[in-house]
Amino acid sequence: MPAPIAAATASKKRKNVKEGGVPSSKRRAVAETEAPDATADIQRLEDQISESRKHYNNIATLISMLNTDGSAKKPNVPAALSLCRVFSRLIAGGNLTESSRAAENEKIIVAWLKERLKEYQRSLLSIIRESDPSSQITALTLCLCIINERATHLPGEEGIWVTGLFKNVVESVVEANNGQAVLSEFIEKAKEFEDVRYYTFMQISEYANTRRSPETIDTLISILSACDSIPKPDHEFESFYTKTSKDNKRVVSVNSHKKRAQDAWLAILSNNLTQTQRKHLLRIMVHNIEPWFNRPELLMDFLTDSYNVGGATSLLALSGLFYLIQEKNLDYPQFYAKLYSLLDADLLHSKHRSRFFRLLNTFLASTHLPAALIASFLKLLARLALNAPPAAIVAIAPFTYNLLKEHPTCAFMLHRPLSDDARAAILHARGMDDPYDPAEPDPLRSRAIESSLWELDTLQSHYHPNVAAIVRILAEQFTKQFYNLEDFLDYTYQGMLQAELGTEDKPFKRVPVVEYQIPRRIFTDRLVEEDGGQDTAPGSLLRELWDFA
Repeated sequence: MPAPIAAATASKKRKNVKEGGVPSSKRRAVAETEAPDATADIQRLEDQISESRKHYNNIATLISMLNTDGSAKKPNVPAALSLCRVFSRLIAGGNLTESSRAAENEKIIVAWLKERLKEYQRSLLSIIRESDPSSQITALTLCLCIINERATHLPGEEGIWVTGLFKNVVESVVEANNGQAVLSEFIEKAKEFEDVRYYTFMQISEYANTRRSPETIDTLISILSACDSIPKPDHEFESFYTKTSKDNKRVVSVNSHKKRAQDAWLAILSNNLTQTQRKHLLRIMVHNIEPWFNRPELLMDFLTDSYNVGGATSLLALSGLFYLIQEKNLDYPQFYAKLYSLLDADLLHSKHRSRFFRLLNTFLASTHLPAALIASFLKLLARLALNAPPAAIVAIAPFTYNLLKEHPTCAFMLHRPLSDDARAAILHARGMDDPYDPAEPDPLRSRAIESSLWELDTLQSHYHPNVAAIVRILAEQFTKQFYNLEDFLDYTYQGMLQAELGTEDKPFKRVPVVEYQIPRRIFTDRLVEEDGGQDTAPGSLLRELWDFA
């Protein structure tokens, strides 16, 4: 009995007595001997299946061993591997092919084997969805092996990719619990093998036609974004997971490949996207999405809707929209009016400021644009620069310089002459009303062409010396052809501060002082007798600002 044994040995060295009084050390030894025995049993059952058809019932035994506790969370991986080898041999040997002249009992055996194969596939899919990462990756590999064998040896089995096992594999990978590892493995397969990538596009386009959760959409976007190797028109398809795929005309067609990717992306773009997902898609639009489209004009609705949202979303939509305008002759009559409306105080504080200035530099580069339009952009940027951070002003000054060089008809905005001496007298006495109307949404009607860039003249007295020095280039002769805008777009508060503070290699030559005159008194502002004389040191600014009663 366990209880008397425990009482009798209480005075001796205690052992870990659990599970019927069996010490843990003995249980470990038993487990170590049982594991090889279980593997040996699996191997024995597999060998018997290979030897004779009378042992086919061992397949059902192995399937029952695959999930010993009725759950896919702790699968028997050796049993799964053994079953994969068994079914691969049966498929390659033609044992799952039903002949029209076969006897009735042969048809019954084939039907039974097909049913067991379906049961095994369902178990693998459950492992992908629910098990630990290592088992998930193993189950994915085994599923792809079964797909390869069926597509290679069973006639008319392209459906295994379209509506069969592969369709369920994609859904299981997307919906897997803690499935980052198996998702990464699947993505590697899709990037490596062109037939896997082709059918992945096909399955995602169908799967995403139904509204999905934001988490699922994130997973689908990550799969499509990773498949960024867009085939060129002369691309030759050579890497296939299944040898028979090279004989499929659709798989080896560049247009068909791009058509499947186009359908997949359109399904994603029309799904239940969050604002964050929309912004991410707009960021990768030009390089990762648009090259897949045989008909980029299909993106028009998504891009115009995003452009009309406003704020950062509109800024991110600019690249894709301009691509359609430039390459596909998209008609967007109010493009510049909408672009003008995007210029606001928030833009110059946005993290997308540099991206916007690059695009704006492209949009306004044409010399065929009206001078009134260019003047409105110059005037609004100058007005916004009055309250802009230093890093933005550093970009606005050379940008203005380049625009004035491209459009010399606007250069008089820098030095507008007065018509007569009487007007000059009024100007000096009472100032001048600026004719520019910042509330006018149409840049052609803002009357900016009648105004001047007095805001930039004001910024020549900016508190930051670097900003003031850069703005002063507009007051000098325009001898330089153009400024490279890229040299000014990456300025930040941190960079400007480090330039002022110096580095370890270039320390301060002398320590800067806070006040022009260093006070010897803080709380007094009058002469104080000290050591028989009078202290004539000035008082502190602190004493002048505060009354310490």
